Amino acid sequence: MTLDFSRFKVLTFDCYGTLIDWESGILHAVRPVLDRHDVEVPDATLLETYAGLEAKYEEGEYLPYALVLRLVMTEMSLRYRFDATPAELDCISRSIGQWEPFPDTVDALRRLARRYRLAVVSNVDDRLFAATAGRLAFAFDWIVTAQQARAYKPSHRMFEKAFEKIGYPRSEILHVAQSIYHDVMPAKALGLSTVWVNRRAGKMGSGATWPAIADADITVTDLGSLADLAGA
Repeated sequence: MTLDFSRFKVLTFDCYGTLIDWESGILHAVRPVLDRHDVEVPDATLLETYAGLEAKYEEGEYLPYALVLRLVMTEMSLRYRFDATPAELDCISRSIGQWEPFPDTVDALRRLARRYRLAVVSNVDDRLFAATAGRLAFAFDWIVTAQQARAYKPSHRMFEKAFEKIGYPRSEILHVAQSIYHDVMPAKALGLSTVWVNRRAGKMGSGATWPAIADADITVTDLGSLADLAGA
């Protein structure tokens, strides 16, 4: 399938998993905690456990993302039977500012910004995204967070908040994301064109993202490929 990129004025991006290598970040944060408590869990199992727990705590009444991550670690400690310290329960949220962009991210954003206005639509708190912003070294036209929407993707409220802030018609917005569950599925339901960034191409399992099925308009494995397709 092809897209007429000339009709888009705005590209909206998921952040963690799409721009930022969150699976490496999660593992680097959680693995030392498990090692200290002699817990042996394969990386693939750990990421899939994380995915299920995060999705669980992002449903229903809004909770701040730092609290979501603390609850994820609390339940991991129960599941894997170890007594976590308060600092260990906050290991993921405290590490977010150190998570690195994918190697293709920053250059692709700069290229795409020559042709489009760019936004982030992210399941995160404002404060935690601010810690990430320095790593991206890029000024987005709009930043939309779960804290602002009081909801987490795949809730449509996140996208409705983005539509409100951005102000462009949906036909002129292209949503770019790694997660089928959090992003492609709800974006398609709301009439957006979508790009699936398949960061797990060639890997087994669903990783840190809850599995789901939806058809994106196009699929790429990195953002450099998207910039090439868009002629940026």
